[in-house]
Amino acid sequence: MGRVVSRRVFTLPDLGEGLTEAELVTWRVAIGDTVAVDAPVAEVETAKATVEVPSPFAGVVAELHGAEGETIPVGAPLISIDPAGDAAAATYVEEERAGSGNVLIGYGTSGEHGTTGRRRRRPAAAPPALSSSPGAERPRVTSPIVRRLARRRGIDLAALVGTGPDGLITRDDVERAASAPTRPEPAGVAGTDPRTGLPIRTRMPLRGLRRAVTQTLTRSRREIPEATTWVDVDATALLDLRTGMHIGGRPPGLLALVARFVLAGLVRFPELNARVDPDREEIQHLDGVHLGIAAQTDRGLVVPAVRDAHRRSIRDLDAEIRRLTAAARKGTATATELSGSSFTLNNYGILGVDGSAAIINHPEVAILGIGRIHPRPWVVDGRIVPRQITQLSLVFDHRVCDGGTAGGFLRFVADAIENPLPALADL
Repeated sequence: MGRVVSRRVFTLPDLGEGLTEAELVTWRVAIGDTVAVDAPVAEVETAKATVEVPSPFAGVVAELHGAEGETIPVGAPLISIDPAGDAAAATYVEEERAGSGNVLIGYGTSGEHGTTGRRRRRPAAAPPALSSSPGAERPRVTSPIVRRLARRRGIDLAALVGTGPDGLITRDDVERAASAPTRPEPAGVAGTDPRTGLPIRTRMPLRGLRRAVTQTLTRSRREIPEATTWVDVDATALLDLRTGMHIGGRPPGLLALVARFVLAGLVRFPELNARVDPDREEIQHLDGVHLGIAAQTDRGLVVPAVRDAHRRSIRDLDAEIRRLTAAARKGTATATELSGSSFTLNNYGILGVDGSAAIINHPEVAILGIGRIHPRPWVVDGRIVPRQITQLSLVFDHRVCDGGTAGGFLRFVADAIENPLPALADL
């Protein structure tokens, strides 16, 4: 005979990687909805990623603790669920014995049938059509991408009429609403800038990723005595070599080739793959490289990390860089994938610029940037000829090394790009 289960309060679970809070993006359920174990009840955005939060309990939603857009600390109440009779109680008891806990969708729970690995999820409950207020209609939106787009564009979903099936609000609906002419708001609605006296058009709270980026960059500037060195590089030979290389029917990305040279350079100059521990007053050289790849996304700049990059071939590097950057831009990369790098490679050339004095991704001690590759006049064997030129810039923590080490590393990578065949043969 199953025991009676009273109301269960599910708190925001530990999101990992030292994250202590998350912004509630959207509720997937409303008060009165019936949910199953592992059904997503909310979508939250952390400083690392946007993830779904599954319910560890089965039953009926009794209370939602928090409004969309609110920041909730880890461990604070998220949702309260009442058991839906003996069946729901029995379901919860079974899950409790199986080891279901406060985990995020995609990570799984442990202990089912004595196996370790990812468990099979139960079918998720369909997104609700009604709000928690009696008689109030909720916007018909099922896609978190559409919700995020509306939030970024400042569009009230409740004011839209969806053109999708059964009135579903689509991305096109949000885009049309964002591009439609609007009446200007009265001046001063958002306040006035005290210094200039100009009206403030909009206010954007520092939350989620933008807040994390702000804190990281501020801390980097505050704590790291950085210096920058750069060099122009002839990448013509590398482009020619890449054309003849095929990995899975296509040539590898230039970033993968440069990454391979960077990893070889860090073996020779390990000072740049390190950490500074001010409490211990020591520099810690790391054994191995988790290579960060800076990626510009709709949410902002993120740095997915290629784990154990020093052990990977060019083929593996190329595949993992493509996978991680695609996941980061889609918003599907996990918190673990978006953290833990030990050295960062930043291809700002895709922005169409030649150079940049980047800010080090704290607590790393260096970041290497690559500018756009474009034809420029270059002196070769005493003659001026057109060549494909790029610029490398290295920003480094002056506490871990001096200019000789930084310049040596930068020159090593530059020489490998200019003469890639012997460099690849030596790797």
